[in-house]
Amino acid sequence: MQTFANWEDVPLFDSELAEASFWLENRPDLRLMEAAVSGSMESSESVTITLRIDPRMLARIKRLARMRFLNYQSMIKQWLSERMEQELK
Repeated sequence: MQTFANWEDVPLFDSELAEASFWLENRPDLRLMEAAVSGSMESSESVTITLRIDPRMLARIKRLARMRFLNYQSMIKQWLSERMEQELK
């Protein structure tokens, strides 16, 4: 079984069969799962911001999040967190 450390490594699937095949052979890295869990605990310490996004981009983000069974706002926070880690390396 292969592991992936980034949600961008999960492809967009053409069918449920393709998705099932992917999940049979792949799983998220433990750190990625821990980040998802710890991210929900930080919600009480969150600060609300306003961010203007092109409606078409937001629709694509929401579609990607739905395909990954995630809340789109959580997915955006996860992407930002992953990018910050890359920048800090």
